[in-house]
Amino acid sequence: MAHDEIIDRYSGLARAAAGGERIVDCGTDAFEQGGFGLAGYDDISALPEGAVRASLGCGNPVAVADLRPGETVLDLGSGGGIDVLLSARRVGPRGMAYGLDASDDMLRLARRNTREAGVTNVEFLDGSIEDIPLPAHAVDAIISNCVINLSDDKAAVLAEAFRVLRPGGRFGVSDVVTDGEVAPERRAAVEQRVGCVAGALSVEDYRSLLRAAGFTGLRITLTADHGDGVHSAIVQAAKPAIGPGLEIRPMRDADAAQVLTIYQAGLDTGQASFETTAPSWEGFTAGKLAHLRYVTTDAQTGEVVGWIAASAVSARPVYAGVVEHSIYVHPGCQANGIGRALLTVFIDAAEDAGVWTIQSGIFPENTASIALHQALGFRVVGTRERIGRHHGTWRDVVFIERRSSFG
Repeated sequence: MAHDEIIDRYSGLARAAAGGERIVDCGTDAFEQGGFGLAGYDDISALPEGAVRASLGCGNPVAVADLRPGETVLDLGSGGGIDVLLSARRVGPRGMAYGLDASDDMLRLARRNTREAGVTNVEFLDGSIEDIPLPAHAVDAIISNCVINLSDDKAAVLAEAFRVLRPGGRFGVSDVVTDGEVAPERRAAVEQRVGCVAGALSVEDYRSLLRAAGFTGLRITLTADHGDGVHSAIVQAAKPAIGPGLEIRPMRDADAAQVLTIYQAGLDTGQASFETTAPSWEGFTAGKLAHLRYVTTDAQTGEVVGWIAASAVSARPVYAGVVEHSIYVHPGCQANGIGRALLTVFIDAAEDAGVWTIQSGIFPENTASIALHQALGFRVVGTRERIGRHHGTWRDVVFIERRSSFG
């Protein structure tokens, strides 16, 4: 179903709800038996009847978003406004709850429900979830209730969610996902029955898109089984935390010049590597794993101030979960906790990607780097004495590693 058709469909449902009807967006039996609508909510007593009638979700994202007083929250595809109103209650008068929807009829319904509820810390925005009309770093949490599965560009939705979240912000949504091997025609029939008209992501594809957007701490918990591998689920993730004025995100080709400049500055200290000249960008990317590369940037200017990346230690399958990492911070920014934040994010991302051992070699003179790694769970395996010559001098290397929680 095309984007405009989806909007028309939900606009019609909004008009029905505004007229006093109880609405469903899939078969009545599937809606009632699948845990859709109000099934996931504990307390709706203070909500207007119009918001209750228009509930079309597949869970209760507010219950898992860990909303706190004073925070700002955004609901993607807010419909009649039930989750926005519940969120406004959680964040309190010092907080703010935004609802975003592309249907004018849904927005009118949600605003009417808000007036009836007497809630003032709410604003509804007209726009698409693939192009959120808010600036970067605008919200502390993002919720959504059975809407992302409707998008035909889910990568754009997750990239936009990452953009508008503040560092340390949380992503907690209810959605429909698929799991297991099922014949495509059978799965399509179930998706149509439960209203998932644009196609649900598989659990692994959801995780891959979240990682690509920059999220870490990924958790997908299946809740209701709709048959043939289709499930409702709670999807949780976080934007990496770091100090004020900074952001951690995946490394991009556009970062090439700044990444290599920082690389060269580290090599010039004589304490970073046996290498003396940074490689070309082509050489750099050829040797690094695409899914385990991050940069820290200045949130205002976008300037790269540090990076971390990993290489596979071997092409042999037995070493598939063993990587060697490198971390470099701009010489003028090394007292700002950037290295620790980058390494923390990298560890989380590596574990999520199934890495069971992270290893590296550090010159023994680089005591700050050794101390940082030990503080984050690395152990010194041993010292490789006089392993190589650097500027004509034989040097030792301290070999370190960190085993994952499952390795």
